[in-house]
Amino acid sequence: MSNSSTAAHSPQGELRHDRRANPMGAYVATAGVVVFLIATFLDWVSTQDDSVTGSGYETDTTIPLVAYLGVGLVAGLLYALNRARGRQHRGLSLTTMAAGIAAAGLALSYILDAPGALERGGDYSAELGAWIGLVGAIVWAVGAFLLAKEPEGDDDWHGTERVSTGHSAH
Repeated sequence: MSNSSTAAHSPQGELRHDRRANPMGAYVATAGVVVFLIATFLDWVSTQDDSVTGSGYETDTTIPLVAYLGVGLVAGLLYALNRARGRQHRGLSLTTMAAGIAAAGLALSYILDAPGALERGGDYSAELGAWIGLVGAIVWAVGAFLLAKEPEGDDDWHGTERVSTGHSAH
């Protein structure tokens, strides 16, 4: 496991390969996004007499939008695991975390009091999908945080030594 307090360069200016992010956070965030995406298609609200129910997809277009945004963000995280020198780009990890927090807020708002209930003309109560969405969003945000605290792919800017690439500059 990498240590984020370790210098990225050896005294000779060579890039150390042990300074790479632990990918576990990306995998946790991916699991959270998958759970939130599945929850989107479950019932999020119902009327008090259960005569009308609505999935997250049917209830509010914001819910699937946030889920699809999460899919795109974790695709970026997983791509960075393979392409970034340190296995992550902190900006992407922090953006993914922020989107996970927003997804948690969205799910929590449906649990506390469904947004737009007045304009829909009903008093709605939360269903299982909103709770599962909340759990998925929390896992999503925590996973992104775990990755964001790891070494970044381009964090060698603070060093004054050149990174040796084996090629001479002309």
